[in-house]
Amino acid sequence: MTGAGVRAVLIGLLALGGIVPPAAAADPPPGATSCSGCHAPAGRVAQPSIPPIDGLPASEMVRAMTAFRSSDQPSTVMGRIARGFSDDEIRALAAWLEQKR
Repeated sequence: MTGAGVRAVLIGLLALGGIVPPAAAADPPPGATSCSGCHAPAGRVAQPSIPPIDGLPASEMVRAMTAFRSSDQPSTVMGRIARGFSDDEIRALAAWLEQKR
C-alpha cells in the first residue's frame, strides 16, 4: 500500500472513531459502584438528605467532589470518600454519572 493509501485508511478509521462510542464509556470507573449504596439510582430516593446523582451534570459533580475533598463543603462522610479519589478519577466518575440520565 502506498503512503497515500495508508493515510486514507488512517483518516477513515479516525473518522469512525467519532461515530462509534467507546466501549469503556459503558463500564463504571473505579469506585463508581459504591456510590449507589447511598445515592439511589435516578428516580428513587434512598434518603431525603442523600440526593440521587445519576444524570448529574459532570461539572457539578466535579465541583461537589472537589469541595468535599478539600473540606470546603462540610460533610459527615463525603469528605472522607472524596479524599480517596484523584482529579482524574473524579472527572471519570462525573462523566460516567452524567451519561446515566
